[in-house]
Order: sequence, then C-alpha cells, then structure tokens
Amino acid sequence: MRKYLFILILIFISASGFSQVDRPRNLPAFDHKPLHWGFTVGLNSMDFATSRTAANNFTYADVIGFQPSGFQVNIVSDLRLSDYWNLRVLPGINLGSRHMVFHTGADLSVPDTSMTIGSSFLDFPVVFKYRSERVNNYRPYVIAGLDFKYDMSARKEFDLEEDDLLLLKKADLYLELGFGVDNYLQYFKYSTEIKLAIGLRNMLLDKPYPGEEQYVESISHLRSFILMLNFHFE
Repeated sequence: MRKYLFILILIFISASGFSQVDRPRNLPAFDHKPLHWGFTVGLNSMDFATSRTAANNFTYADVIGFQPSGFQVNIVSDLRLSDYWNLRVLPGINLGSRHMVFHTGADLSVPDTSMTIGSSFLDFPVVFKYRSERVNNYRPYVIAGLDFKYDMSARKEFDLEEDDLLLLKKADLYLELGFGVDNYLQYFKYSTEIKLAIGLRNMLLDKPYPGEEQYVESISHLRSFILMLNFHFE
C-alpha cells in the first residue's frame, strides 16, 4: 500500500509543478465566488484497527488490510473564507465493506471463520481547505476536518441468515485529512483528492451471539479507517 501512496504523491507533486511558464487562465474569477456548489464521486477502501484479547478458546481476530471495496457520492457546498481558506460541507453516502478473519488455536496460517462486514454510511463531512498559490490552471491544497457517519447497515440484532457474528454501533465520528489538486478547465473546476478518515470511537457492540462468545471476547477495541480517492466537479 505504501508503494501506491508514494506513486500518488509523486503524481500530485508533478501536477502541481507543471510548467511555470505563464499560460492563459481558465475561470479566472472562480476563486472569488463567496459560495459555490458541485458534486463528488469516488472510490474507497475500508479497514479496521483491532485491539485483541485472548478469548477462552484462544480465538485470534484479524482484518484483511486495505482493499478496494466501495464508493461514495457527495454534494459539495464550498464557502470562501479568504484567498487561501475555504469551508466545505459535503453530505452524501459512502458504501463499502471490510473482511475479518478469526483463527482458533495455535495455527494462524489458515482462518477458521471469516466474515464480510458491509457498511452503508450517511456521510456528513465538514472540512477546512487550505489552498496554495495558483500556478496557471493548477492549485494544490490540503484539507482537515471532522465527519459524522451513520451506518444504515448496522444491526442491533443478529440475522440468522447472515454469517456475521459481530454487531457494530451505528454512529461514529471521524477525523479527516487529505490533499489534492484543483484543475481549472474551460467551463468547470475538476479536483483529484486523496483523503483518510480515522474513526474515533470503539465500534464494537459488547453483545456476543449466544454460544459464539469467543468472537466478541477476542476483540477489545475496533476502530474504523477509510481511505478515499475523490473526484470533485465544481
């Protein structure tokens, strides 16, 4: 994963450093608008960070790391605060899944149980955006903020038709950090952005399935991480 992130960072640095020769500027007055709108589409990869405990029968919980698993769609509301700062509100939906495995006994090479945990989030990010000086038709930026997510797929009771043996809380608060590049085209602004959302709550409900208590007992803390590749059209 580090290799791919390094490649993406190089791409953004290269894009932001495109020829310093002056070129005709598209949308020269765009950044002076007090308020503008747009939409976002993107891809995501969801993950859990687990703090483990030893269950009675030595069950060991693990998560298969970042894998492409979902997508998101958001509405962009952008308020200009100054020449360099913007406040952005991006309500939308965020769909994805995480794959957990459980090992029982001393052999950790082959999982005994696996489960896919799907999430359908209502998404309410609020972020501050700091932009550098514009170079021709490119303007790099960084973002930071908070995101409240409500998981419509999280259940309070076990579904006997499903293999899931864990229940998750519905609501979580995320810290969001990211960077991107604004590209000014002839008729609209297009941005490519990498963003990481870090969950701040323990999402595991302390409610084991009767007779299968080892799955909940093997985890003391379960935090959510989401890596997103976003494309903004404004």
